[in-house]
Amino acid sequence: MNSDSRVSKGGFGRRRFLSGSAAAVAAAAIVPRHVVAQSGQTPPSEKLNIAGVGIGGKGYGDLKEVSTEAITALCDVDAVRGDRAFKQYPDARRYVDYREMFDKEKDLDGVIVATPDHMHFPIAMAAIKHGLNVYCQKPLTHTVWESRELAQAADEKKVATQMGNQGLAADRVRRIKEWLDDGCIGDVQEVHIWTDRPVWPQGIDRPKETPPVPNGLDWDKWLGIAPARPYHPLYHPFRWRGWLDFGTGALGDIGCHSFAPVFRVLELGHPDTVEAYHSEYMSENWKPWGNEETYPRASIVYYDFPATNGRGPIRLTWYDGGLKPRRPSQLEDGRSLGKGGTMYVGTKGVLLNGRLIPETRMKAYKQPPATLPRSIGHYKEWLAACRGGKPAWSEFGFSGLVTQAVLLGNVALRTGTRIKWDGEAGVITNNQDANALLKRPYRDDWVL
Repeated sequence: MNSDSRVSKGGFGRRRFLSGSAAAVAAAAIVPRHVVAQSGQTPPSEKLNIAGVGIGGKGYGDLKEVSTEAITALCDVDAVRGDRAFKQYPDARRYVDYREMFDKEKDLDGVIVATPDHMHFPIAMAAIKHGLNVYCQKPLTHTVWESRELAQAADEKKVATQMGNQGLAADRVRRIKEWLDDGCIGDVQEVHIWTDRPVWPQGIDRPKETPPVPNGLDWDKWLGIAPARPYHPLYHPFRWRGWLDFGTGALGDIGCHSFAPVFRVLELGHPDTVEAYHSEYMSENWKPWGNEETYPRASIVYYDFPATNGRGPIRLTWYDGGLKPRRPSQLEDGRSLGKGGTMYVGTKGVLLNGRLIPETRMKAYKQPPATLPRSIGHYKEWLAACRGGKPAWSEFGFSGLVTQAVLLGNVALRTGTRIKWDGEAGVITNNQDANALLKRPYRDDWVL
């Protein structure tokens, strides 16, 4: 064993120790250090061995959030963008191919996945098959089928998981649920969510130029499961979000952030129907938008949820590309809806971006006492779960459900139809063409 912070368990096995069934072991791992010290026991000081895949952008920030642990392996197909993390964690072993990393690193406890959307599933699934705990950036996957498979695999392997929608840990989410349960706006009937995304190119043609691949970038591994195509800076970095082969558009980028609190607050399950409308024309040459390359410039998506848990039925409406819901009559003159937000509409009022409107109603509202436990922190939830604590609030069972709903909106966009969804069976019951979009083919070398 070299001089980094990895600790051998003398044959017992780190993951077996951390995920063992003995309640005493799990409890000791999450009891505050000062409590254990006072009891005369040895404080649990062992660090988790964490790997990162996709460390040049958001992944770099994710690693910083868990840097209290041992960052022992790093993987990125772009050596230039990954250089900052490589320098930050010089003792971590470096890889270009995550498959090689998982095969060689025998003492990992968890992995952070922060690649472009299309590679979330194969990397996270490979990690789960190796028995690793997984933190995966949003959206959880690129397709609906992948979300279902990943949630099922995580449950079967009993690994600790978390999707990267940090806002779900905010106290405001718990507070809104307490208010709505208190009846602050009566029975919720509608939810509206809007964003200024996309802030990257969409509704455009595939580029015709074939510039050289930048030094340090393994383009074939960046493509991964996606069909082969020449490199272009319109794909990497960041602008991959608008392309069907790599990203999930505005819905995938922001939907998992903004849908998750609504699912938690209203205890939503699968939608019954999803219907979508989009801008008709591309910006470059005013030809009709197709559905083979990028997502449209703007869209509206309607989700209808059945009555459940004493609520509903509820319609959730999504707007992107600068589109917004109708201004509520309760909103005072001079107040804006903002570039993005969430609005709950009930039989007795409106909750806009976490406040009752008008503001006089917010000031007069007698808030109920706090009844829900507050989060210890988004990343800390996952680390505690890795040590045998309770599941994180965005574990794959929940975040998989949210991601399925989000991505069904993209299916509806591409088909231009109102789709009927059987969430239990995982099928669209009224459109076989739409069913075909629930899954995607992978390149031969990348079949799991």
